[in-house]
Amino acid sequence: MPAWTSVTPSRGPVVVGVDGSRSALNAVTWAVAEAVDRDVPLRIVHALGAEPEPRPGQNYAVSHVLARAEDAAHQADDSVSTEVVTSPGRPGDVLVCESRRASLICVGSHPRPCDESALFGPTVARLAQRAACPVAIIRSRRDGTPQTDGAITVVLSDEPANDDLVRVAMHEGRLRGATVRQIDQRTDSWVRRYPDVHVEIVTDAAGLRSHLDNTESDPRIGLAVVGPADTEALGSLTIPNSHPIHGFPDCSVLVVRG
Repeated sequence: MPAWTSVTPSRGPVVVGVDGSRSALNAVTWAVAEAVDRDVPLRIVHALGAEPEPRPGQNYAVSHVLARAEDAAHQADDSVSTEVVTSPGRPGDVLVCESRRASLICVGSHPRPCDESALFGPTVARLAQRAACPVAIIRSRRDGTPQTDGAITVVLSDEPANDDLVRVAMHEGRLRGATVRQIDQRTDSWVRRYPDVHVEIVTDAAGLRSHLDNTESDPRIGLAVVGPADTEALGSLTIPNSHPIHGFPDCSVLVVRG
């Protein structure tokens, strides 16, 4: 069963964009569990840029990028089925096109320069806003390690599609053996449906900060599960922020589309 429903085929591949960077390899490793869980291929995609034909010497470089990504996937889980693809065009355009038949798009996000206020670059922002399927943005720290450890956090609200967010967050908690941190009061039914998932209950961002100050809970957030209403802000989101998920700018992000 897929973790969520979307307008795309439920049996579509999990797509991950790669560019040879450490952050892209972190995205590959994270995406493997999603592909294996759905029993679909992991489709590794490299955008060639605007040129219709590779530049001299580019073929070797591209082959190396794809080989490293495929190797990282099989190191994470040797049972995963992989596809490797190159496509001409800008990365954002290529991945938006790929999203039309994918069950999930995953990309890496490296730390932004200190003199830039935007949290995410234009490719990530474009993909989060225009993709036809859920989008996972896997953050990396400056030392190259993935920013995915810690709780999976989701805000409960009165939005019509909020149940989809909670369902995804709970599924991710089960898949990754992580605590799910729900920021709201309406959590009883979800706790009963997922009795094997450790859940922390807080009412709002202020309550979360107080909760973390007065307990031994791990303050880190590994993944924030957010909805379409948050995607427009991704291109301009800065630190600090007032989003109810405290620490949202520092963690990886999963954008869910109902």
